[in-house]
Amino acid sequence: MSTNLQSSYSISARSLPQQIKQQEDQLPIRNEFCRSQFLLHSAPTSKVCLFFHGFTAAPYQFAPMGQAFYRAGYNVIIPRLPGHGQAGNWNGQNLPPLPTDPQVYKDFALDWLEKAQRFGDRVIVGGLSGGGTMAAWLALEKPAQVDRALLFATYLSSSRKVVDLFVKLFNGYFKWQSDQPGEPLGYEGFMFPQLRVFLDIGSEVLNKSRTATTPPMFIVSTDADRAVSNPDHEALFENLLPRQPKTWYYSFDRDLNIPHSMMTKAEGNNWVDLLNVMTKAFVESDLTWANIEDIAYRMTEGKTCNQAVAELGLTRKASPDLPAFMTMVDKREIVIKRNPSWDTDIS
Repeated sequence: MSTNLQSSYSISARSLPQQIKQQEDQLPIRNEFCRSQFLLHSAPTSKVCLFFHGFTAAPYQFAPMGQAFYRAGYNVIIPRLPGHGQAGNWNGQNLPPLPTDPQVYKDFALDWLEKAQRFGDRVIVGGLSGGGTMAAWLALEKPAQVDRALLFATYLSSSRKVVDLFVKLFNGYFKWQSDQPGEPLGYEGFMFPQLRVFLDIGSEVLNKSRTATTPPMFIVSTDADRAVSNPDHEALFENLLPRQPKTWYYSFDRDLNIPHSMMTKAEGNNWVDLLNVMTKAFVESDLTWANIEDIAYRMTEGKTCNQAVAELGLTRKASPDLPAFMTMVDKREIVIKRNPSWDTDIS
């Protein structure tokens, strides 16, 4: 690396976190968990992760995954979304300062993509719920600048259409029901127009996904999700796959009881470490979904994941973490898909 490039990186690595801290100090911020987070190495990395947290939440949601990628050699940036994480007694009479214009979030995503490019050769964008909506929009808007997109329980629409109707038509206040102990880290509620912006962006994402150029995406759902529409995740996957065969989709089984807010143990996901390993397997592999199905099929014939990968000549394209992902793949579904007349249990 040239001296000038290293110097420029070192200046950015110091100045950007300081600038954001000063801005957040002036708000002020609700607590330390709500601050933007920067996990930066001493030099630019080949890839930098840009993570967008969920609606009404804060950067704390991506701290576990951020640490996992940082330890693996990535730079990681987790910015606080506009209007989020601010100190105040927010309620139905004193409304939280959340944007009601989709363009605010779009401009924010574009700005942080530009910032992230200072810290790595390729940018991986990811997000949870509304943050996943932003990540998907950004990937479709700037496919040449986004290396991969990681979409966790992305809010494209609600799990029930009647909820979408409320979000579209009503302007009242909604308070989250939470069974988590202690003071909530994010906001306790929101106005429907403040959520409506993500419904609008989600509709745009689904429409654009039918024809747009796209980087590879990893779309993750959970069958225990009561907030968003998993069929929309499947539709997004089906829309993207013909033009981007390196897109993957996975939905956690309901028995694991992984909630919509799946990024931390504190919010109810006891399988966070597995989620992080599966995500890293996607990021560090160069495999199509057809490759994944081929590997899974051979595993039903008694092969290990690594044996199947070697047989297919895919060793150089597979992450060392791929076996963890393949353990979770529904192999029975793949066998029946290839042999519709077979309706037998596959272990």
